[in-house]
Amino acid sequence: MLEPMTATETRAQNQPQDKPVIQVDDVSKLFRTPSEGTIGALQDVSLTIPYGEFITVVGPSGCGKSTLLKLVAGFSLPSSGRILYQGEEVRGLNTKVGYVPQESKLFPWLTVEENVGFGLDSKRYPREKRDHQVRHFINLAGLAGFEKYYPAQLSGGMSKRASIIRALAYEPPVILMDEPFGPLDAQTRMVLQDELLKIWEQKRQTIVFVTHDLVEAVALADRVVVMTHRPGKIKDVINVPMSRPRNIFEIHRQEGFDEAYGRLWNIFRHELNIKH
Repeated sequence: MLEPMTATETRAQNQPQDKPVIQVDDVSKLFRTPSEGTIGALQDVSLTIPYGEFITVVGPSGCGKSTLLKLVAGFSLPSSGRILYQGEEVRGLNTKVGYVPQESKLFPWLTVEENVGFGLDSKRYPREKRDHQVRHFINLAGLAGFEKYYPAQLSGGMSKRASIIRALAYEPPVILMDEPFGPLDAQTRMVLQDELLKIWEQKRQTIVFVTHDLVEAVALADRVVVMTHRPGKIKDVINVPMSRPRNIFEIHRQEGFDEAYGRLWNIFRHELNIKH
């Protein structure tokens, strides 16, 4: 049984505490399209994320949640403002972060163990250490016995687990997750939420997790970032006053859930102009 950890212990081990891992400074992002001309995806977004925190990001469809993740990952650059990662400005592809897209995107010609070990640099991970790392994460994800299976032989939930631990296995300080459980059924989603939290409790990497599900946002997070309609701006940041570890399967009963969810829904319904 995992014991509750203090705020200090929740930060990633051996990481500097005097500066955040991610700093988003007054970032805006514009896209040009043939049909609509220039579109504002993000506007004047500022956010500070410390080491070891679990952040969820919610907002209306098209508000720039995924765009924000892609800017941190360096897939594209801000139109204005800047993003700092470990104190340095992101100016290109950020290979120091792990990125989990909505789709699993496992390599179909590789087995589960080959997919999980794909990102492990041979210089950093000699063969014995690499094999140990792969086994360790496969066990954490409940995929023991499926090491030799190919993606086509896996269920949707198994493929998603393998995709997530592939990003976790080389232990980047930050994992960016773009609605990773979105297409799954409710039962599988809860199982994977529970497994993700168990892995995070052990590794304490920083996670930034985009979701449309307000319950999921509260259940997983230390803080929930709420964004407005496009162009996306940060409307509010909600602290989640629930202790850890959390029981995903009875999350509604946990002290602090109703308070955080109620505040989140009140903000969100006003953004969507819902009166009741």
